[in-house]
Amino acid sequence: MKGSYCLIINIKKDTEIKIGKKLGFINFKKGCYVYVGSAMNCLESRVKRHLSDNKKKHWHIDYLLLNKNSEIEKVYTKESCEKLECEIAKKIIENEESIADFGCSDCKCHSHLIYFKNSKLANLKVSSVLDSFD
Repeated sequence: MKGSYCLIINIKKDTEIKIGKKLGFINFKKGCYVYVGSAMNCLESRVKRHLSDNKKKHWHIDYLLLNKNSEIEKVYTKESCEKLECEIAKKIIENEESIADFGCSDCKCHSHLIYFKNSKLANLKVSSVLDSFD
């Protein structure tokens, strides 16, 4: 299965995390974040990797997910032969706060990590945006 995915991630408390070499230390506010990614080879394997604690830090999201204050609450997937990751991220980011340059080193997007005050708002936005691609 090919497609895109959104991870709903809860950050339990304000915390500073070093994200790779280029982004450096970033302050994450307590709340909920949506990370948008894609897997054009095997969507199931990519999601399974994100859910695992046994991985090397390769992508920006790995640094965030391996921090003790973060936890994946929910995973949304969208099957597609097209890479929709950037379009999805741009729609979710509208009128929302984001972490600049996070998760988008291979594209021209502002960010693929969007902040929400709570998971209810994040889930509503993600559901709405993904439904718009039907």
